Amino acid sequence: MTALSTRADLAVRGIRGLDAPVRRRSGAGPSDDGHVLIGGFGGAIPVRSDSPYEVSGNRLLMNGTDLGIDIEPVRRPKFYDLQTAEGVSYEKIARLHGSNVLATTVVQTCIRYDADQRCRFCSIEASLAAGSTVAVKRPEQLAEVAEAAVRLDGVSQMIMTTGTSAAKDRGARHLVRCVAAVKAAVSDLTIQVQCEPPGDLSSITELFAAGAESIGIHVESLDDEVRSRWMPGKSTVPLGEYRAAWREAVRVFGRNQVSTYLLVGLGEDPNELVAGAEELIGMGVYPFVVPFRPLAGTLAVDEDGAQAPSAALLEDVTSRVAKALWAAGMRGADQKAGCAACGACSVLQNAGG
Repeated sequence: MTALSTRADLAVRGIRGLDAPVRRRSGAGPSDDGHVLIGGFGGAIPVRSDSPYEVSGNRLLMNGTDLGIDIEPVRRPKFYDLQTAEGVSYEKIARLHGSNVLATTVVQTCIRYDADQRCRFCSIEASLAAGSTVAVKRPEQLAEVAEAAVRLDGVSQMIMTTGTSAAKDRGARHLVRCVAAVKAAVSDLTIQVQCEPPGDLSSITELFAAGAESIGIHVESLDDEVRSRWMPGKSTVPLGEYRAAWREAVRVFGRNQVSTYLLVGLGEDPNELVAGAEELIGMGVYPFVVPFRPLAGTLAVDEDGAQAPSAALLEDVTSRVAKALWAAGMRGADQKAGCAACGACSVLQNAGG
């Protein structure tokens, strides 16, 4: 396994000139990255021209020195070559993440995307503006793409996220329809859904009944000051609402099948971040600790000039959270589907979490 210090450094400093056929640009989460296998583990690594790291002959080099670590780009999936009967490329409906995860944003717009409401690290509508996706993915389209991805490329799990809608369910009901359609087409494909806390918590049961095996309800920070600064719109949803949703999700989906992102590098006190992660673990919720990575086209970069956290900070927080996860018997690999199960955007797997 790659040393935690090296993996943390790669997560924030990236790789120079990385030739990765599977890449993600713009979107709702960590992106502008190339997908690779590092010592056999998935990694979503930023492509940066100023990085001291590069790849030569499937080996990782730092300032020209071979580190003895194998690194292999994820191959371009075959399903990318297909399109629907209407002429929509499958790649615009869902994309490969890591080596075996199909991911899609079922609604590519968000009610919080006005500049005074937008999460400052998010560019969910940028890929729509660029024409690389479609605004709303219909359930039958997702079922068609998922069947092809499983059959042609061995995809084994799927992530469905959504921009927040104005409806009381905040987008959960469309996710229900999408999950049901995909499960009808490929019943053994495990699915994680991701959404804000639904206004009616019965939506969580509906998502499970439709066939979702795990759920992500992403808060990004448990510090209200950080939330109001970085997520002015989303922070209007009180943390109490998140806690109620997490408790209900654990009741419905089970312990360690519920997760939430926690971003390192937003200015939160690291001790408080770790304490918050430990609170989540006590609830049965997996804290998916991920570095904030500046993404072109976001307010964090265009207006704030924000920088990624130091590798030392990421390593410190990750190692402490991983220790708490280990003590609680919770591992990302034990989740049936989703970001923690994949692990590519975090370094928790390298720390034993």
